[in-house]
Amino acid sequence: MIEVLCNDRLGKKVRVKCMPDDTIGDFKKLVAAQTGTDPRRIVLRKWHSTYKDNITLADYEIHDGMSLELYYS
Repeated sequence: MIEVLCNDRLGKKVRVKCMPDDTIGDFKKLVAAQTGTDPRRIVLRKWHSTYKDNITLADYEIHDGMSLELYYS
């Protein structure tokens, strides 16, 4: 089990515990449950790359303690 930090740069930081073999879509649902936002509106990025819903966290090499940027569409 890993813990990933999501920051929307508007003052909201969320720590989410998940498994490395979860997809980005599953991860968005966990983030949405903590933030109260619709998971379809959440966009996850790191630098300038946007993560796609059907790829796993392990495929993107997202590890324990890593920080992701949280945007709303």
